[in-house]
Amino acid sequence: MAKIDLTMPKLGESIMEATILKWNKKVGDKIEQDETILEIATDKVDSIVPSEVEGVMAEILFAENDVVPIGSVIARIETAVGAPKTAPPPQTQPTAPSAIPSNLSDVPLPPQVAGASAAAVLASAKTGESTRFYSPLVKTIAKEENIHLAELEAIPGTGQNGRVTKTDVLKYVNENKKGAPAQKAPPAPQAVQQSAPAMQKPATSMSGGVEIVEMDRMRKLIADHMVMSKQTSPHVTSFIEADVTNLVQWRNRIKNDYQNRYNENITFTPIFIEAVVKAIKDFPMINISVEGTKILVKKDINIGMAAALPSGALIVPVIKNADFLNLAGLTKAVNDLANRARANQLKPDEIQNGTFTLTNVGTFGNVMGTPIINQPQVAILATGAIRKRPAVLETEHGDVIAIRQMMFLSLSYDHRVVDGFLGGSFLKKIADYLEGFDVRRSI
Repeated sequence: MAKIDLTMPKLGESIMEATILKWNKKVGDKIEQDETILEIATDKVDSIVPSEVEGVMAEILFAENDVVPIGSVIARIETAVGAPKTAPPPQTQPTAPSAIPSNLSDVPLPPQVAGASAAAVLASAKTGESTRFYSPLVKTIAKEENIHLAELEAIPGTGQNGRVTKTDVLKYVNENKKGAPAQKAPPAPQAVQQSAPAMQKPATSMSGGVEIVEMDRMRKLIADHMVMSKQTSPHVTSFIEADVTNLVQWRNRIKNDYQNRYNENITFTPIFIEAVVKAIKDFPMINISVEGTKILVKKDINIGMAAALPSGALIVPVIKNADFLNLAGLTKAVNDLANRARANQLKPDEIQNGTFTLTNVGTFGNVMGTPIINQPQVAILATGAIRKRPAVLETEHGDVIAIRQMMFLSLSYDHRVVDGFLGGSFLKKIADYLEGFDVRRSI
């Protein structure tokens, strides 16, 4: 019998580690080819790992909830004699984050990590090299937040074998870095001793009228992302009301024929996305991101669309190169991504590289909202519910009051790089495209 190594698969260019959610097989279980062995999750999306061979589970090397680097051997399958053995991918030696200096002997540690291993911190200070493994994602965060190696070494890790995870370093940043005054040089050790004690959290009431519910993994990720977005971008939200009567009448007239021709149900979302794409072409400085003091203008128009999961959480699949799709293509893409999002079948690459996001709060009956920017983008549009309301119309015979289909649009934007003129003009242009929809348009 031969043993085949099962490795943690690569799930996207920026994915460097994954969490094991559930083992569907245990040691000794028979495995069929293409049968699901385990379920995994990344910061982006959940996925399953099938078996490429038929055999028996021989070893399981990681437990559920372990965070495992991509390419690591996670299990071994015993299969028929003569089957080729898969070699594990080459392992690279971990290096210290590039922003971490080598002369660290004088770098003080915050009180929160003062109880960490003195030997580990001292070794890192002397050698300028890490004494434990850090994932590329953790290194990147450390570089961006200017976390010295001695600090990184002292952060308590909740990962396997005490490894520092993304959650650990973000928690450290939020508790110790955010809001701290900028300093040209590290303070003397005496300054650390004289610093004010950390503010203590109020005690949690444990009476019988309170139920304590731990956040699940998805909710923790959403919470971290939302807080990070607010800390990164000064949010401004502009509103506009649009008369979409022509659009509603057109959809009501063609939806049955559209279903018969394309075998697709046409919703308002692809029509909104079409208007957004046109407006981005008119105002390309909305389709940007910020990197330090640099503005990155994106040539591709990749529209993210917030989709609700059965758990109530939101995920944002991305329609790549939306400007190359006609309305039929946008409708097919919207329906496909929404259906697979609800079935938890999205691929990691399908929720990455968005340049602008649309969220339809009207789905929940809300008339408007103030959405939070999906970093690193600089703007997000919320479309409210379409409702019949009396409105004033200007005619050649004078003003009249009529029943019209009205909706609110709200645009949140990053005021560092999008001023009121650009944000307001872009939002007005979207409304113009929706109000000017051609009711005679063919399908």
